[in-house]
Amino acid sequence: MTRTASGTFEVTLAPQPWPEVEPLLGRRTIDKRFHGDLDAASLGQMLSAGTATAGSAGYVAMERVGGTLHGARGSFVLQHHATMNRGAPQLSIVVVPDSGADELAGLSGTMRIRVEDGRHHYEFDYTIAD
Repeated sequence: MTRTASGTFEVTLAPQPWPEVEPLLGRRTIDKRFHGDLDAASLGQMLSAGTATAGSAGYVAMERVGGTLHGARGSFVLQHHATMNRGAPQLSIVVVPDSGADELAGLSGTMRIRVEDGRHHYEFDYTIAD
């Protein structure tokens, strides 16, 4: 049975050293705190690329999330893949297969993010296999 978790989160993205190969490439650490149905913290890494065209960019990221999901304690890994094509966003965030641990073993799912009035919101559709 698919369930949906929702809530808010805060995120800190800290720039990290990157070789001076290309000024449009970047690397950041991710530090998040989720609230709501997912009560958890995460740490991760992001790689990004900007372009000379305003509104066009992309990023990939991996983050390990640990805490509780609708009361079930454990951890899992989220994989991000995103592009912005001249202002049109496309974002995919999925649970890495078999990354769920403890009470979240067997977890699969996808997450959606929206930002309203500067506040980050998530909706996480997931299942936990028996």
